[in-house]
Amino acid sequence: MTLPIDVPLQLPEPRTPDPHDAPAIRWGILAPGGIAHAFAEAVAVGTSSSVVAVGSRSRDRAQDFADEFAIPRAHGSYEDLVADPDVDAIYVASPHSEHRDHALLALRAGKPVLVEKAFTRSAAEAREVLAAADEQGLLVVEAMWSRFLPHYDVVRHVVETGLIGELVAVFADHGQRLYPGGPARLSQPELAGGALLDLGVYPVSFADMVLGEPTSVSAHGTLTDLGVDATTTITVTGAGGAHGVLSCTMAGVTPCSAVVAGTEARLELSGTFYAGGSTIRLIDRNNEVIDERAGGLTDDVRGFSYEAAEFARCLVAGETESPLLPHATTLRVMETMDAVRRQIGVVYPGE
Repeated sequence: MTLPIDVPLQLPEPRTPDPHDAPAIRWGILAPGGIAHAFAEAVAVGTSSSVVAVGSRSRDRAQDFADEFAIPRAHGSYEDLVADPDVDAIYVASPHSEHRDHALLALRAGKPVLVEKAFTRSAAEAREVLAAADEQGLLVVEAMWSRFLPHYDVVRHVVETGLIGELVAVFADHGQRLYPGGPARLSQPELAGGALLDLGVYPVSFADMVLGEPTSVSAHGTLTDLGVDATTTITVTGAGGAHGVLSCTMAGVTPCSAVVAGTEARLELSGTFYAGGSTIRLIDRNNEVIDERAGGLTDDVRGFSYEAAEFARCLVAGETESPLLPHATTLRVMETMDAVRRQIGVVYPGE
């Protein structure tokens, strides 16, 4: 779709509701690791909901987390957490290798679940989780927090309306110096480590949002001595013929920027494209910036509140998936990453 030539190019306003306006629900956090800290703070300061329980295999660890965030109950097992009658929903924040089992644990206890990205290790595991949710009629959402942010809605709206013309290409990179010397889980195959599932999921999901289902996937990677990917480069082709060039690395820092190029103009996302503080620039064919929207969120904690609020809205409305990140999209992203892993030779234990 292309707009008439006399329509001025201008970035649309985001259609994203204020997270504080979402209904209040009671969260239980499964696995109090680093990302769980950001989520707990986001729920407390950015939404009307509350975290009422936390569960860990270590009672002391759960209690420390509960004390830090003034959470009423600390459970010394995941089973006790999902059985807590005062918990409305479970946030799964364990390593990728555990997402399937922990999501199924919650669902079998009758609890809707928000599962950290990457959703699971593989598309096969994702299908198991989604089938269990469908059988129970319960809400399941992938916690790809960027998908729910205001500036992603601007990108989505631009693409939907054809503001930049026909899509030509998408570029996105995500690189952090996390190996060696970073979190141990990233280097361990048994924990589904590597750059792709932890970092690459951001550019892959972004390209999927813009291009839709890929008709082809091509990848090259550099593996560590333990067989997980340190650096991976991916090329995808969308149904309309546009290409996506995506990269991720845990061996060095990259700009973490993104570009969506069309026949009439392009979008540039700078300042960490997937985070709430990213600035979007609309640039015409003469390379002139004709509109700009600065990201309004100064930290990732505030950004996490949008996914928590969307989940609460869907839960209270009786939905089983989010229209902003439906199950088919989560599965499609997992299938793309499966194809990448096959091509670069990353296999996790038990697959």
